[in-house]
Amino acid sequence: MEAILVDCVQKSLRHFMHANAIFLCQRLCAEFPTETNLQLLAGCYLQNNQAYCAYHILKGAQMAQSRYLFAISCFQMDLLSEAEAALCPVNEPSVEVPNGAAGHYLLGLIYRYTDRRKSAIHNFKQALSMDPLMWAAYEELCILGAAEDATAVFGEAAALCIQKQYLHCTTSPKLHSSAEDCNIVDTRHSVSEDTSPRQLKLMQGMKDFPGNHHGASILGGTAQPNNSGLSNISFYNTPSPMAAQLSGVAPPPLCRNVQPNGQNLSSLNADSSPKSTVNSTIQAPRRKFVDEGKLRKISGRLFSDSGSRRSSRLSSDASVNANANATVVSGNGTNNSSKYLGGSKLSTMAFRSMAVRKGQSWANENADEGIHNDVLDDSRLNVTSTTSSSSPTMEAKSYEQKAANFPIGGQIVSGSKVISGASEILTLLRIFGEGCRLAYLYRCQDALDTYMKLPHKHYSTGWVLSQVGKVYFELVDYLEAEQAFGLAHQITPYSLEGMDVYSTVLYHLKEDMKLSYLAQELVSTDRLAPQSWCAMGNCYSLQKDHETALKNFQRAVQLNPRFAYAHTLCGHEYVALEDFENGIKCYQSALTVDARHYNAWYGLGMVYLRQEKFEFSEHHFRMAFHINPRSSVIMSYLGTALHALKRSEEALMVMEKAILADKKNPLPMYQKANILMSLEKFDEALEVLEELKEYAPCESSVYALMGRIYKRRNMHERAMLHYGISLDLKPSATDAAAIKAAIEKLHVPDEMEDNL
Repeated sequence: MEAILVDCVQKSLRHFMHANAIFLCQRLCAEFPTETNLQLLAGCYLQNNQAYCAYHILKGAQMAQSRYLFAISCFQMDLLSEAEAALCPVNEPSVEVPNGAAGHYLLGLIYRYTDRRKSAIHNFKQALSMDPLMWAAYEELCILGAAEDATAVFGEAAALCIQKQYLHCTTSPKLHSSAEDCNIVDTRHSVSEDTSPRQLKLMQGMKDFPGNHHGASILGGTAQPNNSGLSNISFYNTPSPMAAQLSGVAPPPLCRNVQPNGQNLSSLNADSSPKSTVNSTIQAPRRKFVDEGKLRKISGRLFSDSGSRRSSRLSSDASVNANANATVVSGNGTNNSSKYLGGSKLSTMAFRSMAVRKGQSWANENADEGIHNDVLDDSRLNVTSTTSSSSPTMEAKSYEQKAANFPIGGQIVSGSKVISGASEILTLLRIFGEGCRLAYLYRCQDALDTYMKLPHKHYSTGWVLSQVGKVYFELVDYLEAEQAFGLAHQITPYSLEGMDVYSTVLYHLKEDMKLSYLAQELVSTDRLAPQSWCAMGNCYSLQKDHETALKNFQRAVQLNPRFAYAHTLCGHEYVALEDFENGIKCYQSALTVDARHYNAWYGLGMVYLRQEKFEFSEHHFRMAFHINPRSSVIMSYLGTALHALKRSEEALMVMEKAILADKKNPLPMYQKANILMSLEKFDEALEVLEELKEYAPCESSVYALMGRIYKRRNMHERAMLHYGISLDLKPSATDAAAIKAAIEKLHVPDEMEDNL
């Protein structure tokens, strides 16, 4: 009876019939109230997004798998201290973290969100050492700014680890094969008769479901466990090269010699499943890295900075009004030719061409495939030498492994293909990892160059194009960012990856129609995703409806309190409403979630700058600068704060660096001219402004500042000319009033002027 109920529960979970699985598992636990059966019930509730049920079921349980599932429940309920206590009991400091790499990854998340960076880094690295294919752990290290070079992480050591997991088999009684390995040795015995090949293929990804941890065949096959030790198999476990696991044994490799009638499944250990990862129900938020592009456009006001919100430009005219077919200069001063694509609906061939990267010609389809495949083909190295030695016995064993067949993922794969496959996977991960690492270090051009090395079939996926869009966004190259995000959204319209950043790109480009359509589309796709409400908030913010925008951003925070960008956007709206106290609280909340979210540091600096607390302002701008030392905008405002502190020479040096970081950004040039004017270096200031006119010919504040300089030099006619030009360029109402007041006082001596 127990075996039948277990099989029915697992079958229901495979078919996503969670309510049926829960009901049957409740009957199972009523008849056989063992802790392993309670684990299965807790897994059913977790898959049904009912973490609170799993929490109460497993509270006080002692088995390793129970502690892991309980920790997942606590994590989802934001009970981080209880989750940590479940994984690392205080009264048992020597106990191993359950479930190997998955357990260390979860523990790393807990440490990250409790502001223990070093411990988080240690556990993420530990997870990677146990399972080199745990990409999520490497991405977390990138977010923390602590990732090692991807070439080292996904190098030969990782290849050896993977080979050991799949190729090395032993018959030692201490090493038990997992149920999924034994059950698929012979598909005639492991697959039920009513399972079609299509179903088999679809079910291959179901091995890691939390409810499926009793050791019966994932396909509901003929292998029937008995009542005594049936539930000792956990599909949460991840492969580990370490010999000391919680169960006291090393995770088993796949055993090619196990016969269908061999070892009884009841003898399998609870922590021996080699291929599971953290359940998808753990949706720990990621800090979506953003840059100065998320800050509002600089208003360009003449005499006071209005607390600009997200952007890095004095005026958007230069970038927004640029011809779509022209060459766009990215934020680091390098040119990137843009290929803008017309038409909203694409044919098959047009769709293929949309993902083509810059500078590459794809006139020949065959050449297309050949070029991209070479990236991996060249790296498919024979790594068998790493598993062999000078010993003839070892060489024979290595040859035997390469010639033998192994059951992996429901398929029978030769040893040589396992070796070459591992090499190909790691080659891909090296490129992905290095691009991700460089992006989080804000080495944007290097990150772009790395992503360009990907094969075409990978580059033209939604995830990669979203990352490319974020990188262009960091470079304040909004037109390129919009193109990349647009392609990503067309390829994967169901994915919300990066859509919050995409909405901010459209906000800066003042594409109100596109932004409105995107926001409605995202909300209809997933109303419970914070990205959807961030897009909706940006839409209202563009219409200057800051109160409604704030409500939408607060909704995003409510849906995911660990979404740092939503906290920052709330701060921007509070500042726009001049509620600085609540704005500061929102920025601080963002930093609690992610201390490297430098937009929040920038926001705090802007608030203190407006409050004329210049020392605080300098501190926060400098913190943002340490995180992103390539941001021209941050350097510009850091120089402004230094100038306010009467450290003008130091401010000038910072402005020079800001100009070199982005020669097309007019803000540092404008601020440099302002500083030179205050130092009475009028000729140098005018020289800088004349150069600035070429980059921002329609910026009224440039001409207004030139008018002030000519007034200081008693060149009233020239001053009047430039004030007039400034008014003709239609500045804001506040700036226009200030300019008119300056014109009226043209013949008043400098010492009698006020507020000029």
